[in-house]
Amino acid sequence: MPDVVNLPNSLLISLARPLREALKRPVCCTLQGEDLFIEDLIEPYRGKAIDLIRRQVVDVDRFIAVSDYYVAPMAQLLNVAPTRIDVVPLGINLDGYAPRKTEQSRAKGSDPGSDPFRVGYFARIAPEKGLHLLAEAYPIFRKRTGNAPVRFEAAGYMSRAHESYLAGVKNRLAKAGVGGEFAYHGAVDRAGKLAFLSTLDVMSVPTPYDEPKGVFLLEALASGVPVVQPRRGAFPEIVEKTGGGLLVTPDDPAALADGLFKLWNDRALAHSLGERGAKGVRLHYSIEKSTDRLIVVYEGMITTKDTKIRSFSG
Repeated sequence: MPDVVNLPNSLLISLARPLREALKRPVCCTLQGEDLFIEDLIEPYRGKAIDLIRRQVVDVDRFIAVSDYYVAPMAQLLNVAPTRIDVVPLGINLDGYAPRKTEQSRAKGSDPGSDPFRVGYFARIAPEKGLHLLAEAYPIFRKRTGNAPVRFEAAGYMSRAHESYLAGVKNRLAKAGVGGEFAYHGAVDRAGKLAFLSTLDVMSVPTPYDEPKGVFLLEALASGVPVVQPRRGAFPEIVEKTGGGLLVTPDDPAALADGLFKLWNDRALAHSLGERGAKGVRLHYSIEKSTDRLIVVYEGMITTKDTKIRSFSG
């Protein structure tokens, strides 16, 4: 018999009532990006979905958001008080992640004979993750780096439906004269992911929406790769807690290019941010830290032996 039941997202909230009644145990619900799915629904289905979810929030004892940022938008969507939402930041399994070794002495600019400076993207190949925005920023950045060797490396799952999207990204880069510098490495397994991240000098996933999770940032930072991200969603809290990157104006390719150039031009800064990010992830975003926080939330929901579990009313 479980002590607590945790629903993985609010789209499954209709299970809360029957589970509470059958198990006589408290039920919590994790909130981790389902608002994006709901917002994409057409009317009248979007409104109906929100109404159905709101009717059943009374059946949930606590909600759990995966970032501080996500509390406010989900409190509004669910029509619940923010005090009913706990925050349990995501954590990653750090096994195998090792901060990449860089030469801190490479302080300014890039020697044309040195290894290429690698700008990376690691996420799904889809418009909502912003590869096209990075592709707009990259030629602007390249105009400022002269003949220095630079590469644009991308990896991540791509559905067949988004093959034309990737083709459009490649076409944009080709028209800008930098198509030969781009490489898509496809979907990679865990070992491939660790290997890919270890090659990067900077990573950016400039989503055009307010991303509530940002696991890809944690993975890059755990590898000692500094990030350049739009100041939106959960990105500011991740970057500020870890100290591992730069924040720029959202939806602004020129600002993104400025951030990339700053790290290309100042390798000591890039090295420092990478080191701080690697330490920051281990301090704030390990799977152990996340689990410890989750247990605290669960324990707060469990009644003592002498107290009956709050009976369901309704």
